[in-house]
Amino acid sequence: MTTVDLDRPPAEDATAGRTYVRHVDGPRPAPSRGRRQLSAVTASERAIGVGSGFAALALAWLLCFQLLPWGSPLGFVVVAFVLYLAIVTVTTSVVSPGPAVADRVAAAAITGGAAVVAIGLVSTIVFIFVRAAPALPHLSMYTHDMAGVGPRDPLTQGGLLHAIVGSVIQVGIAIVVTVPLALGAAVYMTEVGGRFARVIRTVVEAMTALPSIVAGLFIYTVLLLQLGMSKSGFAAAMALSVMMLPIIARAADVVLRVVPSGLREASLALGASRWRTVWHVVLPTARPGLATALILGVARGVGETSPVLLTSGASTFLVTNPFGQQMNSLPLFVFSTVRSGEPLFIQRGFAAAAVLLALVLVLFALARFLARPRGRR
Repeated sequence: MTTVDLDRPPAEDATAGRTYVRHVDGPRPAPSRGRRQLSAVTASERAIGVGSGFAALALAWLLCFQLLPWGSPLGFVVVAFVLYLAIVTVTTSVVSPGPAVADRVAAAAITGGAAVVAIGLVSTIVFIFVRAAPALPHLSMYTHDMAGVGPRDPLTQGGLLHAIVGSVIQVGIAIVVTVPLALGAAVYMTEVGGRFARVIRTVVEAMTALPSIVAGLFIYTVLLLQLGMSKSGFAAAMALSVMMLPIIARAADVVLRVVPSGLREASLALGASRWRTVWHVVLPTARPGLATALILGVARGVGETSPVLLTSGASTFLVTNPFGQQMNSLPLFVFSTVRSGEPLFIQRGFAAAAVLLALVLVLFALARFLARPRGRR
């Protein structure tokens, strides 16, 4: 056998037209092992995670409830999470290199943060529905109003019909008024641009953090004091539209800016005008994102209490005319019942909160359904 340079290609015999295979002296090198993917979790690392969790829970129980005066659920969760990160760091460093340790610790921290958010959300929803459970099964809760019903009357009398109808009417009017204005502002900021568009974007971003009481005071001053309009559902809808407008416009602006510029250029190259490009290319492409923007705006407006308290008043009977009459709503009903101090009335308030959550869920599902392409509905 002959020792050859590995960088040189195999020589060919020009006369015979054959290729000679050359062998290299010495043992063949071992096949190289591929790089390990940090995202792949091995059985040992899975066992480390489970064992660290049990160890952290045991040590947290010992510290919080036996040694130190931190015997509260919140203190137990915080101490257990900190101990879990410390134990995972130490145990992973024994069997894995430094990058794997940093990856596992970062994954544990991010997963813990997501778990805290999920626990807070689920616990809030569960608490509301548990407190509202005695009142929700009664059919009168959805078919009657509170006309002639006192705070101490049983749950079989009266209901939330006037508040449900009032919320639907107010949010519906706010959506009809807000969506064209918000989408128009977003299209102007994204497709037209210019110095004035930058001013509008700055104003919209500033209005995103507008306190709800300021929106209510604005509508109260303009419509009720200056124009002489009485408290009504329409005034409350205008206050809600002021709250929803910057949320929808800002989210829609972000969504429209994500649409690839190649789609616009292709449409313009085919001879379409800018308006037809926006209407037939940009907006259909961004439809799911625009539906999300609408959901964010509705979720912000449907739960507001202070603007409604200043502009709509409150009534105990069903009102379907949004002009000239005081109209109740679900947030206002929750506010008035919870502050009453009567146990049965408070249960009605929790029932109204549960219905409000269900209403937001229905609006979310409807918006997502309408945002999907027709062939996939």
